[in-house]
Amino acid sequence: MPTAVPNSPVTEGWLDWHPDPSSPVFTLPPGTVDTHCHVFGPQAVFPFAPERKYTPCDASKEQLFALRDHLGIARNVIVQATCHGADNSALVDALQASDGRARGIATVRPDVGERELLDLHEAGVRGVRFNFVRRLVDASPADALSTIAEKIAPLGWHIVLYFESVDLPDLEDFFGSLPTPLVVDHMGRPDVTRPVDGPEFSRFLRFVAANDVWVKVTCPERLSVTGPAALNGERHPYADVVPFARRVVEEFPDRVLWGTDWPHPNLTDHMPDDGLLVDQVPQIAVTTEQRRRLLVDNPMRLYWPGETTTEVA
Repeated sequence: MPTAVPNSPVTEGWLDWHPDPSSPVFTLPPGTVDTHCHVFGPQAVFPFAPERKYTPCDASKEQLFALRDHLGIARNVIVQATCHGADNSALVDALQASDGRARGIATVRPDVGERELLDLHEAGVRGVRFNFVRRLVDASPADALSTIAEKIAPLGWHIVLYFESVDLPDLEDFFGSLPTPLVVDHMGRPDVTRPVDGPEFSRFLRFVAANDVWVKVTCPERLSVTGPAALNGERHPYADVVPFARRVVEEFPDRVLWGTDWPHPNLTDHMPDDGLLVDQVPQIAVTTEQRRRLLVDNPMRLYWPGETTTEVA
């Protein structure tokens, strides 16, 4: 038998996900979709990529689905984590165990073949992620990404973009040339110390308006500078992020998405209570109609077109 390889230690300073999230006070509407979450390993079963920039704690499909049920979420969209590179085995395993209640966003290389893409589609993958955050990945050459985009377009997939707002001026022409719909993670990581109506965020909004772009109003714990943190029953966490998320919800009601970002990768300051993150939803989507679109209608149209929420087992 081969010798077992011991697990690599977790990156120094990494915080584990919250072990006991509160029960939300806000009741999510039936059919709510968490459009941004991850699975990590378990490392002993699904080893992390040798080229990864960090080693996370384990966060299994069983733990993700338990959180889903605890929070009152119906479905998940699981995004391939950079620590797994282009090995989508853990992602596919979670999708296959979801009984149709999860879709996936994969990472693939330019030489990916048609058979692999069809297998991923059968498993529930509906998009690929392009990561431009330099601390997480090496340079992402435009030619290679364009090759991937051309291969996935016939499947009706979309591209999820992860970038920081300061880099948008250098990237938006390339983004606009891609032949698929685009989904932007975490509102393009705006600098929330700047005015919501200032030139930087206004440029981002113009980019969204001018292209086939959807926006995730996610990760306030990652964007906030002044907090307060979603801990200890805090009813108004991350107040500095709320105006940015609310602006996106108001301007693009049919193209906004929400998610938990569980298990909150790479956080070293604090780990938010996921129940309190749910309770923030009414602060960014202030009407019942906005919430329904954000949480149910929009993600269903993008990830389960033609299905209704009553079809969830």
